[in-house]
Amino acid sequence: GLFSLLSAPFGAATTNLAAISAAICTGPDVHPDPAERWKTGPFYALAYLIFAIFGASLVAIFAVLPQSLIVLVAGLALTAPLANALSIALHDAGERMPATVTFAVTASGLTLFGVGAAFWGLIAGMAVLFLEKLKKR
Repeated sequence: GLFSLLSAPFGAATTNLAAISAAICTGPDVHPDPAERWKTGPFYALAYLIFAIFGASLVAIFAVLPQSLIVLVAGLALTAPLANALSIALHDAGERMPATVTFAVTASGLTLFGVGAAFWGLIAGMAVLFLEKLKKR
C-alpha cells in the first residue's frame, strides 16, 4: 500500500504483489461461504514459500515457456476477479455508463502525453459520471 505509493515514482510500482493473488485466492469461486475462504490462506502461504525457496529455478522454467502460454495462464487466473469487479461496477444502473467508459478507455491502452490508459480511463469515467449527475439536476 503505502510503500508501493512511495516507491512507484522510482519504477517499483508493483511492490505489493500479494493484493492480486489475494483477490484470486479469496474470491467467491474459492468457496461460496466467505467465512470458509480463510482456508486458502495456508496454501497461499505455502505457494509463496515455494516461490521464495525455488524462485531462481521457477524463473528459469518460465523463461523457456512461450510468452503466449504465460499470458494465457495469467488471463485465465484473472478471469474470476475481473468478472467480479465488472459485476460490482455495473450493478448500479445509474453508474453503469461511467463504469463502462472507465473500463473501455483503460482496456484500450490509450497513452496521451506519456500518461497511461489507467489514468485516462479514470478521467473519462469521472467526466461521464459528472455529466450524468449534471444532467439529472
